[in-house]
Amino acid sequence: MNNTSRLSFVWGGDSVPAGAARVAFAFGDRILAAGPDADRAAAWRAKADWPGTPASATWLPGGAPLLLVGLGPDTEFSPTRFYRACAAAGRSLAAAKWLDAAALDTAALDPLPLDAAARVSLAVAGLAFGAYSFSAKSKPSTDASLAVTLCGVPAAEPAFRDAVAQAAILADVRDLANQPANTRTTRETAEAFATLADAHGLSTRIWGPEELAAAGCNALLSVGKGSHEGACLLRAEWNGTGDPAAAPLALVGKAIIFDAGGICLKPSKNMEWMQYDKCGALAVLAAALLAAGRKSPHRVVAWIPMAKNLPGGGASVPGDIVTARNGKTVEILNTDAEGRLILADALALAAEEKPAAIVDAATLTGAVVIALGHEAAAVLGSSEPLVRELLDAGAATGERLWELPLWPDYAPALKGRFADLKNMGDGTAGTIAGASFLRAFVPDAVPWAHLDIAGTAWTESTSSSWAPIGATLFGARLLAEWIARR
Repeated sequence: MNNTSRLSFVWGGDSVPAGAARVAFAFGDRILAAGPDADRAAAWRAKADWPGTPASATWLPGGAPLLLVGLGPDTEFSPTRFYRACAAAGRSLAAAKWLDAAALDTAALDPLPLDAAARVSLAVAGLAFGAYSFSAKSKPSTDASLAVTLCGVPAAEPAFRDAVAQAAILADVRDLANQPANTRTTRETAEAFATLADAHGLSTRIWGPEELAAAGCNALLSVGKGSHEGACLLRAEWNGTGDPAAAPLALVGKAIIFDAGGICLKPSKNMEWMQYDKCGALAVLAAALLAAGRKSPHRVVAWIPMAKNLPGGGASVPGDIVTARNGKTVEILNTDAEGRLILADALALAAEEKPAAIVDAATLTGAVVIALGHEAAAVLGSSEPLVRELLDAGAATGERLWELPLWPDYAPALKGRFADLKNMGDGTAGTIAGASFLRAFVPDAVPWAHLDIAGTAWTESTSSSWAPIGATLFGARLLAEWIARR
């Protein structure tokens, strides 16, 4: 089981190769292309019933191959729109089996409110994402490679090289995110994550059930009790190229290898999606790998707690009380609110290293999908400057965040009857309740933010014009950008 992508990338400088299929964009009423391509596309659009809606793509009839991709009205432009349009182009190019070469002239995109490096970075990221596919089919794809040449100003070449290297890392991590639960045990999954981290220069350590018990990580252990495989925790560190004594940046990601809901069993309809419940973990692992690939001066530590949440004979039951790593007791009211339990111990461990900041990413609540749909992830945190940094990084990478409040007024809903906390609120403000619970495991002195990516981490529908089915790794590029800007 691995990824397939027909696309490979070539830097063409300021010279557009002859004979390659071209990619052009429609930005409002303007065609962003040069010379004959612009004239041809404008003439076709003047008589065709094509609205140019965001991420719509169509091959123009007749003549040399020309793919026209919609960006929507110029008054509504955002980096997210451009990223998704490039992903739509990547899907269309990958599906065109008759092609062996294509070109995108980023210099023609000057009207976009993006600098040259940002245009190139987003174009490569989008094209690579759109062309990606995951397959477990018995006959692997034998499609010939499609070389995509990106052209632009010479100053943008470093951004191109960086984006191509990032795309390769993200494809490898996305493979792990798309793996079904039966391919590896929890321990084997941790080892697979560690192997990839080791290959990119990170140092790793895995805690098994015995080590977790000795460390007092009973909240994490409680989630794995229904599975004979138990729970694990992975710590992966990029040591940075700067001051080795500097406080690290800590990333914490939820890895529920499969979430059946435990004893509070989920409905069977669409339960197969629940292999996606490890996507927060893969996003933070990918961010750490991207930091290593860029030789970031910052120390970056990724903490990944993992378990399968199954309804076995030894599973936790509603009413159980567990003591977390930081000594706080938690009453489990619903075993399907398990993500916050595994994150609690990981956050406590991360905080003990006195990091400069902690950011966690998790497919935590269905409530965030009700609030924001699939267009943005929620960000909540104890530090407004940190939240602002993440919002800005998300805007730059096309991975949009929307801030929700985390006022102290929400905390009383998480007070337990017999314990310090309960793992469910009163049914209102579900995303905020989840974040309020997590906040109890991070000391006030440590800046912390939480990303609820439940609505953006996975694409299930085949009808999307730009996103392939499976893991999106939403948050990985955002967090890598945040690290680079620190």
